[in-house]
Amino acid sequence: MFANGGFARRAETPMPSTPNRTDLVEGLHYLSMRDHVAGRIASGELKPGERLPSERRLQTDVGMARGTIREGLFQLEAEGVIYRKDRSGWYVSPPPVVYDPTRWEGFMSYVEAQGRRPATETLSKTEIPCDAALAQIFRRPVGAPMYLIRRRRYVDDRAVLVESIVVDAVTAPGLLGHSLDRSLTSVLKSHYNISVARNQVDMQPCALTREEAEALRVKSGLPGLSVVRTSYDAQGRVVEHDREFWRHDALKISVDIRVR
Repeated sequence: MFANGGFARRAETPMPSTPNRTDLVEGLHYLSMRDHVAGRIASGELKPGERLPSERRLQTDVGMARGTIREGLFQLEAEGVIYRKDRSGWYVSPPPVVYDPTRWEGFMSYVEAQGRRPATETLSKTEIPCDAALAQIFRRPVGAPMYLIRRRRYVDDRAVLVESIVVDAVTAPGLLGHSLDRSLTSVLKSHYNISVARNQVDMQPCALTREEAEALRVKSGLPGLSVVRTSYDAQGRVVEHDREFWRHDALKISVDIRVR
C-alpha cells in the first residue's frame, strides 16, 4: 500500500519477552517438591493410607514457600498418588481396585475378591417418570414409571464412586421397599428372578462436576472416570441402566484378551 508517496509503515508487533531463567527455575520448584514426596512414598517411608506431614512441616523440611508446597501436592493429587480428607490433611492413596469390564461381577464381589472391604450407602431412591432418553434405552413409553436409585460406594471406608441407577418399575415392583445398601443384582435375582445375561459398558475420562465431587468429598473439577453400564436379561430386555462416576485414583482397568 502507498501513503504519502511511499510505502505505509507496517505496525511493529512487539517480540514476546524471554522468560527470566530465575523465574523458570522457581516455577519448577513445585516439581522438586512433588519428587520429594513421591520418593518417600515409592521407598515405603510413607505407606498407603498414611497421613502426610502437614504443609507447614513440609515447608520446613524442603525449604520452599507454602504456595510451592501446595502446587506440588496438587500435582500428586492429579496423578492419583495422594488424596485429601476433609479437615484432616493429605494421605497416600491406596492401591486401586482392579476391574475387568469383560467379566460380570458385582462391585461387592470383585472388591472382596481382592481382599478389600466394600460398602454401599443409599443416598436416595425415588420413582420418576420415564423421559425421552430413558424411553429409548428401556423401550418404554415416555411417562412410564421408573425407579431412580443414587448410591455411594466405598472401598476400605473411602468413597470411591457415586452412581445413579434406573430400573423399570414394571419389572421390579416394590423394589424401593428393599434395602439397597447391598448388591442390587442379588436383590433383583432373589426377589424378582431377574438375571443379567449381557452388559454394555462405556468408559471415558471426565472432570467431576460439583454434584459428583461433593458426593465423593473431593474438589470439583478433579479428573474422574465415567462408566455407563446397561444390563440386559437373556431375552434382551434392559434390567438396569447405571451411570457411575469414579475417583480417578480408585480404579485400574485390566483386560486379559485371548488371541486366537
